[in-house]
Amino acid sequence: MLIQFHLRNGQTAKADLSQPHDLSIATTQGENCVNAFHIAPPRFEPFTVGSFIGSVALGGTCNCENLHINPHGNGTHTECVGHISEKRVTINSILKKFHCIAEIVSVTPQLAPDGDRLICKEQLMQAVKYKTDALIIRTFPNNLDKLHAHYSGTNPTYLHHEAARWIRQQGYMHLLLDLPSVDREEDGGELLAHHAFWNFPAEADGGKRTITELIYVPESVADGIYLLNIQIASLETDASPAKPVVYELS
Repeated sequence: MLIQFHLRNGQTAKADLSQPHDLSIATTQGENCVNAFHIAPPRFEPFTVGSFIGSVALGGTCNCENLHINPHGNGTHTECVGHISEKRVTINSILKKFHCIAEIVSVTPQLAPDGDRLICKEQLMQAVKYKTDALIIRTFPNNLDKLHAHYSGTNPTYLHHEAARWIRQQGYMHLLLDLPSVDREEDGGELLAHHAFWNFPAEADGGKRTITELIYVPESVADGIYLLNIQIASLETDASPAKPVVYELS
């Protein structure tokens, strides 16, 4: 299916919806699932009541599983300011527009004197070429290990809070990146990058902005601009498992 639409600058763009690039990491049960923040691996267990068991393999009439997952550490997820707010703000109430134009940029994290690996503002200022509503950051190296990585206790790469502030100042509504968090794994609870991007607490709803973490951008997807579709479950909580999908523009 081909669609044609008009960009804000008056240009016309086309996208082939039959050619999606899925940027999500699947949530799979067991130790093979990507993991962060010491969150337990997902569990998918048959629902049982009386003589009924929700597993055809175990003699049931149909499959009906209880899912035990935590979006923040069990795969690609999209979160809202409710992640850091005392007030209950849910991703289902924040994310109401699911398509926008996004730019994919690739950066190699910088090594700080303390050994931390950072994405810095200056890197993004050089990498960004277009004015879009969403920014998708791919980090190098970009091997397939990201699909099953166990990040807990490894102090993975994160976003410098000044870079997060610059992203907000450019007007981006959605930030997506292939890291377990925009913030340092252990930062004493400051979450500086989360606060900077959402301008919290000045904007109690985060300005309707979202952060999507633990994505994977395949090598076959080049840097540039795309039509982005962010898919979430209609969950009234701060974060949801997500499937961000991009489509090439012509």
